[in-house]
Amino acid sequence: MIIKKHKIDNAKLLNEIKESKKIKRSLMFVFGVFLLAVSFNLFIKPNHLISGVSGISIITDKLFKIDSSLIILLGNSLLLIASFVFLGKEDTSRTVIGSLLYPVFIKLTEFIPKYIDLGTTEPIVLAICGALMSGIGTGLIFKNNFTSGGTDVLKQILTKYGKMPYSMSNIYSEGLIMFAGGIVFGWQSFIYSIIVLSISGIVSDRVILGISEYKTLQIVTTKDSEIKSFIIENLNHGLTVIEAKGAFTDTKKKVLLCAIPTRQYFIATEGIKKIDPDAFVIAIDTYEIQGKM
Repeated sequence: MIIKKHKIDNAKLLNEIKESKKIKRSLMFVFGVFLLAVSFNLFIKPNHLISGVSGISIITDKLFKIDSSLIILLGNSLLLIASFVFLGKEDTSRTVIGSLLYPVFIKLTEFIPKYIDLGTTEPIVLAICGALMSGIGTGLIFKNNFTSGGTDVLKQILTKYGKMPYSMSNIYSEGLIMFAGGIVFGWQSFIYSIIVLSISGIVSDRVILGISEYKTLQIVTTKDSEIKSFIIENLNHGLTVIEAKGAFTDTKKKVLLCAIPTRQYFIATEGIKKIDPDAFVIAIDTYEIQGKM
């Protein structure tokens, strides 16, 4: 009897993923861009919080009185051309709409500060509010497989051709712009801009990944039966047993793999320590679980 192996059409699978929930993803993307624009007009621009192409537009508005949305549109357009040349059509296609929609939304929402009086609110509070709103907007954009363009394109180019980590390309691109903002608006602006960039990045990651509700435990132990019994009978969770051997000692051990709710983390780890004080435990934040072990 000949068993035929079904070969997966990767191109078809990738296309199905991109087309799935397309309307919902598009709406969430547009809402994300809208949040970015509102944050820019309500918090970022009035408080001179500098980063990315938006930061350049704030600087040019101060020095030359040029409309911010126009500078962002021009900057994003130039970076789109660079993206097409250096990153290719596929990567650029995800950037086009966001690059053009963002400056349009900034223009459409520039009236908002006239109707929302923030009064004498402390600048640091406004900076944090701007960071939170920007982080949520950016997270929604990335989560739905889009980008808002701007210096994200520059970071990708630096990473690809400069052979540097993404974090380093982020420092080069954003750091120089924020430094220029510090010269124009003062070093309080520079410090607040760093705070905004950091908080925004953390928030966007949480939007993309969600809150970690589970921990995945990898337990290397010689007392696998006792620990297995403890997890199954007391925590009511299944696990997977993997055969392993120590590299230095050649001692045969078992690796137990299980996912537990974060609220049970303390009980699980303390129980493992009492059963086997020498057990080697790795705990990993887990954002989604599918299927059964």
